[in-house]
Amino acid sequence: MSAAAPHPVERLAEEDTLSLAERAYRRLRDSIVQGALPAGSRISERSLATALGISAQPVREALRRLEQDGMVVTLPRRGTVVAEFGPERQAEMGRIRAALEGAAAALAAARADDAALAALDAQLQAMRDATAAGKPELVSEANERFHALIHKATDNVFLIRSLAALRAYDHFGRVRALNATPKELPRALREHAAILSALQAKDPDAAEGRMRAHVLRSLEVGGLLPSTRKRPA
Repeated sequence: MSAAAPHPVERLAEEDTLSLAERAYRRLRDSIVQGALPAGSRISERSLATALGISAQPVREALRRLEQDGMVVTLPRRGTVVAEFGPERQAEMGRIRAALEGAAAALAAARADDAALAALDAQLQAMRDATAAGKPELVSEANERFHALIHKATDNVFLIRSLAALRAYDHFGRVRALNATPKELPRALREHAAILSALQAKDPDAAEGRMRAHVLRSLEVGGLLPSTRKRPA
């Protein structure tokens, strides 16, 4: 049996502090989102382990998570392959995510305590700093942590798990949106500030509406939804 061809993914850095499985998951997720591992390409666990510079076990765990995310699938006689990740599927999953993120914001507005709000305020400041520096990758990281804190504040395990299952789609849409136009970074910052204001005001309706509108608009900017919705005056 011939050796599998090497996969076009970057080797993991030794200084990374996350678990190997989490680091492998994020690297493979990003490689799929960015097209380095295109739809339909066959995934070799052994070749991925070699490319990443780690053992097979964390790669196996990462692939299991990616399969749960719907980013890879196991097919008869083909093994594990990268799933189709086209605009239509992105739009479907994006609409689902917008509804769930809105529900999470509503629950967080009712349940977030002072410590949770302070943590969100700190993440918003991190977004301000990254926006001022013009670094979309740092904005994306702070953005992801901001949303994760809202999810945690809901204290609803089912909702948290449902949103976690959409994490890969969330990441893909965020990367597309933040890199779409120079105006997107400050606009996203303003929207997150408005969401936090609603949470601080304990206003579930405002929090849900602002969050849902933010997610849908970011999908439009990223080209994953048609820009047909009416804008408020």
